Amino acid sequence: MDDKIVMRDESYKVVGAAMKVYNLLGCGFLEAVYQEALETFFKEEGIPYQREVKLNIYLGDRLMSKYYIADFICYDDMVIEVKATEYLTQQHGKQLLNYLKATHKKLGILMCFGGDQFVFKRILL
Repeated sequence: MDDKIVMRDESYKVVGAAMKVYNLLGCGFLEAVYQEALETFFKEEGIPYQREVKLNIYLGDRLMSKYYIADFICYDDMVIEVKATEYLTQQHGKQLLNYLKATHKKLGILMCFGGDQFVFKRILL
């Protein structure tokens, strides 16, 4: 395996927890259900996380009143975005990229639970 993969071992644990969720629930639930199930497995697997984290947005050096809410931040450095849609879109990827820019984190994982199979995408800043 390539040792240059950003947060390789941590990513495998997080994605593994998501695969367990999908294998048990399948598709068709709301995002909130998948988020709660992920939180359960994060706890069981000892994955450090924060749920529904407020991400400030700046216009230059001015703090804006609007903000993002990230589904999870794991290992203090990985932003997780959960989708219950059938497909991942380019817009979903752009949303996660904006979360990475707002947090100055290098890795985001976009998870899609709404299709016939679990799909995820790693996004690097």
